[in-house]
Amino acid sequence: MEFPPYLATMPMHAITEIHGEPGLLERFRLEILAFDPAARERLGAALDLAAELHRDDRRVREPYLNHLLRVAIRMMHHYQVRDVDVIVAGLLHDAVEDHPSELAGTDVADPTAAALVTLAARFGPRVARLVAAVTNPEYDPDRDRNAQYREHVAASLDREPWARVIKMSDFTDNGVGVVYTIGPKVARSAAKYRPLVPVFRDLISRPDTPLSAPVKRHIFAQLDLAEERFSAILDQPN
Repeated sequence: MEFPPYLATMPMHAITEIHGEPGLLERFRLEILAFDPAARERLGAALDLAAELHRDDRRVREPYLNHLLRVAIRMMHHYQVRDVDVIVAGLLHDAVEDHPSELAGTDVADPTAAALVTLAARFGPRVARLVAAVTNPEYDPDRDRNAQYREHVAASLDREPWARVIKMSDFTDNGVGVVYTIGPKVARSAAKYRPLVPVFRDLISRPDTPLSAPVKRHIFAQLDLAEERFSAILDQPN
């Protein structure tokens, strides 16, 4: 498949709509050209594992891998992240939550813990720690699920500055990108993610969040856009 020479400057959802997964894979390839061969090999291995684990997963109208690619590309392009561990963890941020048994095998007492051990063996303990920080725990069925999600995000990201970067990219794809969703999930997602906006404003503004001032300004603008979209979905009369 041929891609336009301006693929490297296209918005990611435009790439998704026009070129699909092949376009996102090519954009990922272009982004990782900035890394040395050893880093590119590691990033390719993480992408291969993510593609294998999520091979049958769908995200509304698209392969789930598209979401993982956008999370990683956003960190490299918009956040200027050059820390390979962080990008690897971004590609694999849903692996333990969604496919622990595929990573660890079925004959284990705690698939989540075993899956993290597997990730640590393949990509290093720091990658496993970052993935753990953005992996949702088991929720109490007697409490509001969205409230528990917000509590988990605030607590886990408080102690892992680089995990904030991964989760912010994930939130941007899910929250700011809610307008690319269809059906009842639009309102459900807006209600889930809207209360996280002030949480992310606080986390990103902290001095220990490892992003430059221009990148933080970009993220704050994205959070403003998320607020506008959530309001349009949840506050406007039908």
